[in-house]
Amino acid sequence: MSKLALEDHIVDLLGFVADDLETVQTARERFDKSRGDGPQDSAFSQSAAELHAALRLADGFDIDQMVSEYRALRASVVKQWVAHHRTLAGTDIEDLTRFNEAIDQAVTESVAHYTKTINDSRNLFLGVLGHDLRNPLGAVSMGALWMERSAITDAKQARVVSEIRMAAGRATQILNDLLDLTRSSFGTQIPVTKTRVDVAALCQEIADEFRAVNADRKFEVTHDGDPLVSCDSARLGQVLSNLMGNAIQYGDVTTPITVTVAGHDPDAVTISVHNLGSSILPDTQKSIFQSWTRGQDVGNLSEHNTHLGLGLYIAKLIVEAHGGEISVVSNEQTGTCFSIRLPRR
Repeated sequence: MSKLALEDHIVDLLGFVADDLETVQTARERFDKSRGDGPQDSAFSQSAAELHAALRLADGFDIDQMVSEYRALRASVVKQWVAHHRTLAGTDIEDLTRFNEAIDQAVTESVAHYTKTINDSRNLFLGVLGHDLRNPLGAVSMGALWMERSAITDAKQARVVSEIRMAAGRATQILNDLLDLTRSSFGTQIPVTKTRVDVAALCQEIADEFRAVNADRKFEVTHDGDPLVSCDSARLGQVLSNLMGNAIQYGDVTTPITVTVAGHDPDAVTISVHNLGSSILPDTQKSIFQSWTRGQDVGNLSEHNTHLGLGLYIAKLIVEAHGGEISVVSNEQTGTCFSIRLPRR
């Protein structure tokens, strides 16, 4: 940036500080001001700090870089002030304190406006994803489903329609993952609506869905103890679908995928999804629940895989939103086992 661009609001900011130092204020007013709660009719609060934040955001500054400008401004002024004040007058310490309070107000005003702008952008982004894309994807999916049910006799046409429906389903899942990722990136927990759920029955339902489209793979679902838990069945189904899908993708095709529900603990239920096959490298296990960790880190990803590497990260967020834990154990001898521990309440 040019020198002029970097100094864009320095006159306004220092002008406000100078005016503030000459204004009589009570101790309470000074305290409120240092927290960014200055007078609502202040021309400064409605212009310089907010405008500076808006322009820095538009220029690509992150919030740390914007705040660092105020740090540099504070340090420069104090350095100049010390250079010209070899001896301290009775009011100098108070003036320096008032100066720092004014800078604190400017920082708070700028950060508040910067954050509000980011939040507004997030809400707009979520709105576009959630409405403008979900509706056309839903129309494509419903149209393909209707065509499938119309008893198409041509085998080639039937295959194309089936691929359209599955592609729309994958796109919808990617959209859902991106929405969840966006929520988590802005500090918003994934919403869950809890009801009393038989997780053993839910596991069986998800396994049946995978059997329908993977006739060559075997699933074994077993449970022991009380399978009832308070959870969001749709969200937990999303987690189970991700884990079973990974087991299909990376597991040994000649051995079954086992899903076990253990309900002997009066306080929690544990769900395990196990498969044999290539193990997950120890270093990868440490980061596998982080966002953008793709399956290729496991060692046998197909070139045509379309996953974004968000599935296990989203699964972790969902489990944590339930107050639970998710973990993985993997080695060449025993295979790979993902475990979910959910509190009953």
